[in-house]
Amino acid sequence: MILNTPIILASKSPRRQELLKLMGLNFKVELKDVDESYPEGLAPEEIAVYISEKKAIAFNAGDELVVTADTIVALNGEILGKPENRAHAQEMLKKLSGAKHKVYTGVSIVKNGKVQSFYDVTEVTCKAVSSQEIDFYIDNYKPYDKAGSYGIQDWWGLVVVEKINGSYTNVMGLPTEKLYRALLALI
Repeated sequence: MILNTPIILASKSPRRQELLKLMGLNFKVELKDVDESYPEGLAPEEIAVYISEKKAIAFNAGDELVVTADTIVALNGEILGKPENRAHAQEMLKKLSGAKHKVYTGVSIVKNGKVQSFYDVTEVTCKAVSSQEIDFYIDNYKPYDKAGSYGIQDWWGLVVVEKINGSYTNVMGLPTEKLYRALLALI
C-alpha cells in the first residue's frame, strides 16, 4: 500500500467508499450533519467546492486526515441535485435525456486544521430515452441519493450514457486520480 496513512472519509456514499477501497486506502467513515445550502450566484464548480469545504470545516480532526466531497450535475446552467421524490427524479431524467450535461465534484482534504480543495468536471452525453425507460430506471434503481437522479455505474450509465469526456470516477462522485495525487502531496 503506497498510502497507508489512516483517512477519515466524511461521506455516506457507498460509491465513494467503494472507490477508496479500490484505491487500497486505509480509511474509516465518519459522518456529521452539514447544511448543504450555498449562496446564490456561484458557478457549478464553486458550489461543489463550497459544500465540500463546509463538510470539511465541520470536522475538528486534529492531525487526522479527512476527505470530504460533493457532487453536482449541471445542465445548461441549472443545478440538478438529489431528487426530492419520484416526480422530481422523472423531471430531471427527462431533462438529461438526449442532452449533454456536466458533473462537478468538489473535494476537500483536511490535515492539521488546514483545508485544501480542488474540483473536477466531466461532460456526459446521454441518448434520448422514453418515459417508460425513465420509469423502469427509477423503479429498479431508486436513484434518490444521486445528484441528477442517476448513477453512471448502473443501468443508466450502461444503457443511456453515450459518451463521457473526463473522469469516469468523477461522475461516480470522487475524482480518484486527482485525489490520489493530492494525498501523495500531503503525506
